[in-house]
Amino acid sequence: MTQKSAIEKIWESHRIAPLGESNDLLLIDRILLHERTGGVAMQSLEDSGRVIRHPSHVFVTMDHVVDTIPGRSDTTQMPTGKDFITVTRDTALRAGVTLFDLGDPRQGIGHVISPEMAIVLPGATLVCPDSHTCTQGAFGALAWGIGSSEGEHALATSTLRVQRPRIMRITIEGEPGVGVTAKDIALHIVSELSSAGAKGFAIEYAGPVIRAMSMESRMTLCNMATELSAFTAFIAPDETTFEFLKDRAYAPKGEEWVRAVNEWRKIKSDPEAIYDEDIVINATDIAPTISWGTSPQQSCPINKRIPLFNEVSHRDTQESYQRALTYMGLTPGGRLSGLRIDAAFIGSCTNSRLPDLRRAAAILKGRRVAKGVNAICVPGSSAVKAAAEAEGLDLIFKAAGFEWRESGCSMCFFAGGESFGPKQRVVSSTNRNFESRQGPQTRTHIASPETVAASAISGCITDPRRLGART
Repeated sequence: MTQKSAIEKIWESHRIAPLGESNDLLLIDRILLHERTGGVAMQSLEDSGRVIRHPSHVFVTMDHVVDTIPGRSDTTQMPTGKDFITVTRDTALRAGVTLFDLGDPRQGIGHVISPEMAIVLPGATLVCPDSHTCTQGAFGALAWGIGSSEGEHALATSTLRVQRPRIMRITIEGEPGVGVTAKDIALHIVSELSSAGAKGFAIEYAGPVIRAMSMESRMTLCNMATELSAFTAFIAPDETTFEFLKDRAYAPKGEEWVRAVNEWRKIKSDPEAIYDEDIVINATDIAPTISWGTSPQQSCPINKRIPLFNEVSHRDTQESYQRALTYMGLTPGGRLSGLRIDAAFIGSCTNSRLPDLRRAAAILKGRRVAKGVNAICVPGSSAVKAAAEAEGLDLIFKAAGFEWRESGCSMCFFAGGESFGPKQRVVSSTNRNFESRQGPQTRTHIASPETVAASAISGCITDPRRLGART
């Protein structure tokens, strides 16, 4: 019998028909939408006279466009933002899908709230018009980002035409050092493989380091797979997965839970499964990592110098290397540690969950943000915000000088609304550092929440281990 990877098994269990040229028609179990594109897709479907095939399989949240300033309403700093919100709300209500609206305690970033409520489940297929949908592969699901037109097709038919990806296994061995997080591991991998290193692949993460990770850390790692140009990322479900999902809103209950877990335990790759690429990473070699350029692949250990071109010529062209340095206001071989910053941002679908905030708060407790640093924390969901407040984490953030916001994507990306200023240097727990990603001409360094917190306190890029980071 042919040995198969877990990804192949899920794919085949959802294949309705082969369509030729490596394309298959797949059954889609869950669809997530947000107000930036979801309302457009639902309105277009409605205008064509079609209906959503399974409204109970569709979940809509307000996260991309909404403001995160306390006291927010439908009116946003993003031009036309109110239109996006109201159209999404109106079409969702007419379609009878589940809506997590402003003011709903379940509202939040899609890739945060879906796991919180067990909308994503092992073995399921899940799509969303957002490139970081791969986050949810951490639960043993096949989850990937789609375009708006694909979203409309999935709504109408519960199917999608999808090209079969090749399969890459990345095994992470060794023992992560003090202060090394899943974000550091993710940035290290992108810097090693490049931002196109997994193009056309679905990644299966495996190995002892993965098994030791919490679900929140696994989500951070899978989230960054799109920065490798991967189709998706996947981690086989285990007891950690089941414990996280148990008793959540959309998880099976009672005997159905027992049967489900028995089936989910079967979702694993066969011992002799063949991978198109098989890569081993030694976590012992990884230090807290931060980006220096304008692509996640342009990252390095925080305590090292910015690499010279000949050290990164395998992944960067001379033009892209020099352009990144010029944009970021840096020089070859210069130090990142000690570089003055203007702002610090903790949030996004990468690092805004409760454990992220706890670890950042541990560094901030009893300290103050450096003068002149604009520090902002945006919890990933209303549930995360409420849980953090129940633990008093909000008081630690505010006492340190951070703004404490409502949940949403916020300044992970600039869409014409709130942003950081031109040439302001920001240390951010987000996932992308492209030119003007967080505002016109803003210079973004992506890192772990611990590094963001430590840098905010010091007023410059700072190794979080200097301020006591342990995880």
